Amino acid sequence: MSVVHRHVVPGLLALFVFLAPVRTWAFTPFVVKDIRLEGLQRIEVGTVFNYLPIKVGDRIDEHLTAQAIRALYKTGFFKDVRLEREGDVLVISVRERPAIASVSFTGNDEISSDQLGEALRQIGLAEGRILDRSLLDKVQQELQRQYYSLGKYAVRIETEVKPLVRNRVDVKIKIAEGETAEIRQVIIVGNRHFSDSDLLKRLELADVGFFGGRESYSRQVLSADLEKLRSFYLDRGFINFSIDSTQVALTPDKEDVYVTINITEGERYTVSGVKLAGELVFPRKEMEGLLKVRAGDVFSRSAIEATRKGISDRLAEIGYAFANVNVIPDVDDAARTVDLTVFVDPGRRVYVRRVNIKGNRKTRDEVIRRELRQLEGAWMSTRLIADSRTRLDRLGFFENVAVETPAVPGTNDLVDVDFTVTERPTGSLSAGLGFSDTQGFLVNFSLTQANFAGTGKRVAIEVNNSEVSEIYSFSYRNPYYTEEGISRGFRIYYRTVDAAQANISNYATNSYGVSLNYGIPLSETQRVGVGFGFENTELVTGTATAQEILDFIAQEGDRFDTLSIDLNWTRDTRNRAIFADRGSRSTASLEVAAPGGELQYYRVNLSHVHYVPITDEIPLMLRLDLGYGDAYGDTSQLPPFKNYFAGGSRSVRGYEPLSLGGPNTRDSNGDPLGGVARIVGNMELIFPNPFAENSKSVRFSLFVDGGWVYAAEDPIDLGEMRYSAGVAAIWLTPIGALRFSLATPLNDQPGDRTQSFQFTLGTPF
Repeated sequence: MSVVHRHVVPGLLALFVFLAPVRTWAFTPFVVKDIRLEGLQRIEVGTVFNYLPIKVGDRIDEHLTAQAIRALYKTGFFKDVRLEREGDVLVISVRERPAIASVSFTGNDEISSDQLGEALRQIGLAEGRILDRSLLDKVQQELQRQYYSLGKYAVRIETEVKPLVRNRVDVKIKIAEGETAEIRQVIIVGNRHFSDSDLLKRLELADVGFFGGRESYSRQVLSADLEKLRSFYLDRGFINFSIDSTQVALTPDKEDVYVTINITEGERYTVSGVKLAGELVFPRKEMEGLLKVRAGDVFSRSAIEATRKGISDRLAEIGYAFANVNVIPDVDDAARTVDLTVFVDPGRRVYVRRVNIKGNRKTRDEVIRRELRQLEGAWMSTRLIADSRTRLDRLGFFENVAVETPAVPGTNDLVDVDFTVTERPTGSLSAGLGFSDTQGFLVNFSLTQANFAGTGKRVAIEVNNSEVSEIYSFSYRNPYYTEEGISRGFRIYYRTVDAAQANISNYATNSYGVSLNYGIPLSETQRVGVGFGFENTELVTGTATAQEILDFIAQEGDRFDTLSIDLNWTRDTRNRAIFADRGSRSTASLEVAAPGGELQYYRVNLSHVHYVPITDEIPLMLRLDLGYGDAYGDTSQLPPFKNYFAGGSRSVRGYEPLSLGGPNTRDSNGDPLGGVARIVGNMELIFPNPFAENSKSVRFSLFVDGGWVYAAEDPIDLGEMRYSAGVAAIWLTPIGALRFSLATPLNDQPGDRTQSFQFTLGTPF
């Protein structure tokens, strides 16, 4: 208990005032010479005097006493207040309301405790605050509102207040959520032009689900469905469409919901004309080409919005970043037509003062700036800024690239362009074990730096040993050998391959070589490359080597010096190099073993991968790979170590690696020998990681694969192709990409080698 005295001159009268929340007692007025507070436990004395409208020297009467009581109760700190007189001393006795020590929830699954706690804080119930029991009714109402919005109308909420020492309490809120109410029926009243089924199939609440299940009711989903219904009509000419009312009825057990939507369709309107007005800063013919609505079309709000956005985006590409494009309708109700005027106000052209780079701790500024297409001092172009961001994403150096265009203070036509990058590790020093379904267990050591010393150059030393092959190589690539973007690189390597360990024909090769290559940009998305190489190859046989390999050695020998010329073309519009989900990549390459070497052959490869967005987070990936090779000049056939193969985790999953092909693609021992032509196609529906939001290292997919390999004497018959379907995942780990798939062959034939589960670990992505 706190006692406070303020010294005053002694009084002559005594006053006893007993005050409760509902009444005061009569008394004789007097002058307050001192004030004493009794009953305080947690509330500071100064806090009480701040709210008290009485001070020493005041003449207290019945009116001032009532005012003091109201002021103290209004603070919410006290559940009882008494005023008494002892001589000329005013004694104020209080009983504090308890403080909330903690608020806890049980039984809440649909809404997290943090969300519920935040909702209660907004109405005044939170740890450290004073408990006002009148709030408990508000608590129940607020939590019911939260659960009703999720369709849980059977929710039951109980509150328990447990006293603690020092006038504190624990508030426990027990929740029985109950089942979510399900939609029993959605009824639309007032539709004349469209059938119930045509409208209901567009509403999420009316969706019966793939397996016939019913949707759970949600107020937010209903609001979204009403907007879908409104958009449906406005896109089909019904400009006076309205939703008159919506009724939601619950069954007595609160488990089923009936929704009735009352609408007025109105009449259908067509567009009588479209004209441009305002300041047209680029040719009228070009602007007319951006119009998505024409005279005679049915009125469509989405077409009008597409027109407005298309013109705004085009203006933003040439510096008019803050243009206003408004479509003004002139409605003729008698003729049921709408005349549209597209008014263009480009505003001031906006220029870029500075381009700033942030977040690059390792990568040099010039490495980033050489990829940028938006220049300082030029007008701001949204297209060039987007192109710059895409080019940075494609480097593979950054986990994230963000762009902001803040206005320069004090100006209305200048902005800065800020690129903020988050660097990812681009170098690795690794030694470890891995596994590949084509090469078996791997022992590898590699030192790779894709962004060597922050210069953007790639340097790699690789030592890989597996059951199938040994590789020792050093490579270097400078993507900007010239300022114009011509790249140059070279590679020196030694490689041995034991084909029998890969479950194909029994032979081995030992080879070493060197290559030099150049890349020349043709446009923002296209490059051509040319390479020159020398390779020495030794073809090694064993006791079980097939006759086909022995025949090739008899004709061509077992050691070859080859001079190669490689030509390639690439068009890449993907939004990023790793885990792309937009755009496409097309490649065409020609590998020629040129005259002057001991073998003459060529191989042509075509590849195209395309990402089709199904939703913002789910793309459909389509890939097609074609390959064909043959010998020319004095060489009798395509060398067996240059044959094509298919099957396995990187081509047609569900079949053993390198095993696909007809009888002519097998040697006399029945082992795969490969062929001169290959067709492989893949279709994958890609999903983000369901176990972690915004994960950039894991992907899941549903896929269908198809492929086949053809020998020189085989006709190209697509009916021979083998297909499979299944699920797959890719996880980018510190030691490489982990791929696994579970596939079911769809049309395997006797003699085909199937393999449902396949995975690789530690191989390059």
